[in-house]
Amino acid sequence: KFLYVSPERLMNQDFQHALAEININLIAVDEAHCISQWGYDFRPPYLKIAKLREYLHGVPVLALTATATTDVVEDIQQKLHFKKHNVFKASFERKNLAYSVYRESDKTYRILQVLSNEKGSAIVYVRNRRKTRELAEILVKNKIGATFYHAGLNAAQRDERQKEWTKSRIQIIVATNAFGMGIDKPDVRQVIHYNLPSDIESYFQEAGRAGRDGKESVASLLFNNNDI
Repeated sequence: KFLYVSPERLMNQDFQHALAEININLIAVDEAHCISQWGYDFRPPYLKIAKLREYLHGVPVLALTATATTDVVEDIQQKLHFKKHNVFKASFERKNLAYSVYRESDKTYRILQVLSNEKGSAIVYVRNRRKTRELAEILVKNKIGATFYHAGLNAAQRDERQKEWTKSRIQIIVATNAFGMGIDKPDVRQVIHYNLPSDIESYFQEAGRAGRDGKESVASLLFNNNDI
């Protein structure tokens, strides 16, 4: 019933011919902000998703995203060839999510404090790969179950670590923003940013991975003057 496809695969002519033979009810573009975020530079096929309309006549198109500015919302609809603007929008506010901001000279000490009494799952976001390993090792030395994740690990390592965390065999995952798409673990109690994210949209998307089960959760942001 479900076919998951990358935008690049949609450009393959053999694949296009095969799709035309299938009874398709809906085209859903998930993480649709990537059309604007990635389509204009290193993944241009995102801008060509609407070509599906040429051989799937009359099939409705749904675009979904939790992170989009007003300009990006406009761009998504334009690039997907919406005949008219049609937006269903919920508030960014998450009633069960508390935001904490700490000005810290010793961020590592603060993270140890924050996580020392945490029984649930957590994500700690950092800006570079080396720091993921360093911070995970510090957590483990302090008897906090942790591992690290970044794009430099091979596919098998990334898959294994994500599964271990998703199944709660590992409590904390320290990661770059490579750890993100498709993450839908409902019982994440904390998301901690060790560094400032690149923009406010990225922050809301990453922090929003906490508390998807509707229970009280915390998003913590650590910063100092050097970050700014």
